Amino acid sequence: MFLDPDRSAGEMPKPDRRRVARRLEDQRLLRREREVKAAYRITSALSEHLALDELAVKALQTALEVVNAESGSILLADQASRQLIFQHSIGTSPVPFRTAIAWDQGIAGSVFQSGKPVVIADVRKDARHLDSVDKLTGYHTRDLIALPLKRWEGEPIGVLEVLNKRDGCLDEDDLAILTIVSAIAATSVEQALLHREAKLAEVARIVGDIGHDIKNLLMPVVCGTELLESEVKGLLADSSSISTNRARASFDLCTEVIGMVRNSTRRIQDHVKEIADCVKGLSAPPEFSAGSLSTVVESVFETLRRVATEKGIKLQAQGLESLPPIMRDERRLFNAFYNLVNNAIEEVPSGGSIMVSGRNDPARNGICLRVADTGRGMSPEVRDSLFTVHAKSRKVGGTGLGTKIVKDVVDIHGGTIAVESTVGVGTTFELFLPLNPADPARNP
Repeated sequence: MFLDPDRSAGEMPKPDRRRVARRLEDQRLLRREREVKAAYRITSALSEHLALDELAVKALQTALEVVNAESGSILLADQASRQLIFQHSIGTSPVPFRTAIAWDQGIAGSVFQSGKPVVIADVRKDARHLDSVDKLTGYHTRDLIALPLKRWEGEPIGVLEVLNKRDGCLDEDDLAILTIVSAIAATSVEQALLHREAKLAEVARIVGDIGHDIKNLLMPVVCGTELLESEVKGLLADSSSISTNRARASFDLCTEVIGMVRNSTRRIQDHVKEIADCVKGLSAPPEFSAGSLSTVVESVFETLRRVATEKGIKLQAQGLESLPPIMRDERRLFNAFYNLVNNAIEEVPSGGSIMVSGRNDPARNGICLRVADTGRGMSPEVRDSLFTVHAKSRKVGGTGLGTKIVKDVVDIHGGTIAVESTVGVGTTFELFLPLNPADPARNP
């Protein structure tokens, strides 16, 4: 037997050491290759998806595939309830959608609170394991990896759980791969959450504008019902001695009020539909009929007069009675002038006025209209943004939706609209409407 003089007792022979070193290096390279592939797969999977649900499913699918696991879940934190919500669960016996656990309980809760991942080879030996979830799904969890989903700043937003490796037991190598998947998934989920929050905020602003408009449109309904109530009570009190003339006058009043209430409720329905169509980018075909502009403006004044009076603002019309009739969609024109006048009321101080005036324009076979207020005016930035996709509102938290509705109505009528405004002086909208939008000979 020959001994290697350069090897100490118990030391591995050089060829064996080299083989072990090569094997370790091969394992390291294999792990790096798996990590690179995992990163590529998760970025490719998430690059084309923005919806939160799609992101969650794609992230889970990628996580299970790269470590060959049976099941997985993404739990997102709900700050209000202090719970972790199963946003998505896939694989064998998935957890029902939106199942919730306290965010400081279970292995997931521990990971969420600590912000550190865990690898557990046998969950039965871990006291943190919640067997209630297994009982709910009928699934038997053996091994698992749980990783925190973190914002860029490091604050956890949820947990990624992967359960039961198919060909062995989940280990540290799988954790290294899933760490990459979870980091990229967390960034995408956070972006989707921010996008959803922004959309919800936009919806909230739109709903706020709608609520304000509906409140104003309801004024004639409220006033009318109060008037009807008062009239009916008076009739009942004097029923034994009521005269024919009094009965006739009361009947005429009730008929007038009922008509006002009926018209106002129809206006509310039309206005909500107009707003909904505007938000969805849709528009029903126009319904043109011959009629005057003065009746449209008077209807708007009737609807908003109480609001204006309470603020000490005068609503005035000039030159509308002498205008020639035009082919117009009465419902849409009402909504356009309603938006212009209603927006102006918000800007005009007590003692101010809003004037709607008009003149005939025979040269262009149409009419010119002006809606002028003595309000606070608007900055050039806001003025220049009106009637564009980037419209800015003068109201705090406003959406600019009203001016978009106005522009759409003017476009449907084949007209034009422009605005002039001076801060501290007021704002004037100038509209041109052809007498017949379908007339090919018109020259707007």
